[in-house]
Amino acid sequence: MKKILLLSDTHSYIDNQILKFVKQADEVWHVGDIGSFEVIDTLKKLKPLRAVYGNIDDALIRTEYPLDYKFTIEKTTVWMTHIGGYPNRYDPRIKEEISKNPPQLFISGHSHILKVIFDKKLNLLHMNPGAAGKHGFHTVRTMLRFEINEDKITNLEVIELEQRK
Repeated sequence: MKKILLLSDTHSYIDNQILKFVKQADEVWHVGDIGSFEVIDTLKKLKPLRAVYGNIDDALIRTEYPLDYKFTIEKTTVWMTHIGGYPNRYDPRIKEEISKNPPQLFISGHSHILKVIFDKKLNLLHMNPGAAGKHGFHTVRTMLRFEINEDKITNLEVIELEQRK
C-alpha cells in the first residue's frame, strides 16, 4: 500500500501547509506547472517525487521531467500529464491513445479546478488536484491525498489549504 499526495500548479510556491502533508505521504506526485527547482528540491528532500512538466515550466525542468509519465504502482496503471482534459473532453493530443489503452488512473492539472470523475466509457478514474500554489484564478488552494493498494484506489481526501484573497 502507498499513500500518495497529489499536487499541481505550484507555480514556484511551496509552504509549510503543503509540507505538512508531504511528510505524511509515501510518495508525492506533481502534475505540472512546478515553476522552479526550489519546489522540486524541497519535495525530493522529504519524499520520492514523480512529476511531469507543465506549460509554464522552463527548459531545465523539461529536461528533468517528461510531458507524459506512464507507470504502474502496486498493480495500478497510471498516466500523468499536465494538459489532459476530462472525461468526454480529453485533450486532442491524448484522446486517441487514452481511448485505445486507458490507464486505471488518469491525472492531469492545468485548469486549477479540482475534479475527480469516473469515466464510465473508459473505465478509469480521472483526478485533477486543482492548484496548490498562489498564482492563478482559483480561490482555494487544493491538493488530493489517497492510497493505492494493489489495483484499488481508496481513502481519497480533498485537502483545502486556504482561501485566497
